Amino acid sequence: MVLSARRRWLLLAVVSAGLLLITLDNSILYAALPTLVEELGASSSESLWIINAYPVVMAGLLLGSGTLGDRLGHRRMFLIGLVVFGAASVAAAFSPTPETLIASRALLAVGAAAMMPATLALIRITFEDERERNMAIAVWGTLAIVGSALGPIISGLLLRSFWWGSVFLVNVPVVVAALVAALVLAPPNDADPSKRWDLLSSLLALVALVGLVLAIKETAKAEPAPTVIAVAVLAAAAGGWAFARRQRRLPYPLLEFAIFRNRAFLAGVLAAGFSMFAIAGVQLITTQRFQLVEGFTPLRAGVLVAAIALGALPTAVAGGASLHRVGLLPIVAGGLALSAVGSLLVLLYFDTSTALLVTGLLITGAGLGGAMSVASSAIMGNVPARRAGMASSVEEVSYEFGSLIAVALLGSLITAVYTATIDLPSGAPESARDSLNSALDLAGDSNPSLISAASTAFDGAYSTVMIVVTAVIAVGAITTGLLLRHHGPGSALSAPAHH
Repeated sequence: MVLSARRRWLLLAVVSAGLLLITLDNSILYAALPTLVEELGASSSESLWIINAYPVVMAGLLLGSGTLGDRLGHRRMFLIGLVVFGAASVAAAFSPTPETLIASRALLAVGAAAMMPATLALIRITFEDERERNMAIAVWGTLAIVGSALGPIISGLLLRSFWWGSVFLVNVPVVVAALVAALVLAPPNDADPSKRWDLLSSLLALVALVGLVLAIKETAKAEPAPTVIAVAVLAAAAGGWAFARRQRRLPYPLLEFAIFRNRAFLAGVLAAGFSMFAIAGVQLITTQRFQLVEGFTPLRAGVLVAAIALGALPTAVAGGASLHRVGLLPIVAGGLALSAVGSLLVLLYFDTSTALLVTGLLITGAGLGGAMSVASSAIMGNVPARRAGMASSVEEVSYEFGSLIAVALLGSLITAVYTATIDLPSGAPESARDSLNSALDLAGDSNPSLISAASTAFDGAYSTVMIVVTAVIAVGAITTGLLLRHHGPGSALSAPAHH
């Protein structure tokens, strides 16, 4: 069924609204985290899992949900995902304990995992003209950046007047509006009962991811437990090996590894992962640093990191519009290289010059905007239509995996470096080493020397984490540059070989 131009672009707005919700919930807790920790009494580990439960579960289920969408139909999966997402938002808003909130965030991820591949697959199916599809995907990718940036701002605005649960309830009216619009605008359901869906494969992927995150978090602690690390690494390795082995034996696998032989496809996957690692990492640690050390409100901290999105918007749109002329290489590898320069500026001037800090965030966003906008086109344009669900799942996994690793690694690393380097003044309680929150609570207004020591240690930890972010982005630029070195404008979206 060929939809009219007006209906196609309206449908793009609807699926982009779904994507906006998904990415919003990835970042909406960054600025709200100090408030959550205080009001729910969450420990450092629980606070990281409140954030991590969402991308861990989503990344584990995404591959399966893409293939399930091929079987049940992407329209139906989008609608199911919206309903689950709305219900989980209400449950999260009224969670009485950290454990309940973690479980609600996991349920949110189930809804997001059902919805997310469907958004991109519906675009792939609806926009048949390649140039029009590239532009649609660029708009879609831009909304992902906007959602990540709006999260901290919206949570900051809501926390000025409402309790922390409001950051989840804000999803509900958008879910209702998107449901109604999708029922009216989406093309007929494209179910294919011949496709097979394998729940065990999804569970094996989830085991591998949870094991990996546990290993990273434990290794980054000041005093890691070797037994926990060993068990986590074993679970990750066993889950990954069993998943790969099962895919090779299934007649309808969740993931066909042969699609990674296409260099443009692989470069797109890596670019998406590296970009989300940078965005999630910089947003998480910067909102924390400026609230806890500089005394920013959640809203002010959210507005600060929104500079990333402000820099990304023009390059994201320009990247999609110019892809057919300039090709993938300058936009992907060049964009990542530019963002590395921006993150270096953030590293050098975060504590001395607000103007140069904001400039660094804008440059970081400008580089990532272009890379992210065409990463999706590289992925979806290098697979045949019959693999649209699988390709969109791989694309979403790369986004979520980048965000997940950023939170797990950088969130744990900043705490570990702080704990290891703080020079406690005489008489200060040892528990001030646990986190900057703990030190500030213990110091109150009567121990400025403890506040100074804790802030100095946290700034050192922030610098360490920004060095890691800059290095990772630089590696991404080099890797994607090597993969795309033979891809000129004419071959940027070449049809892949059938394997």
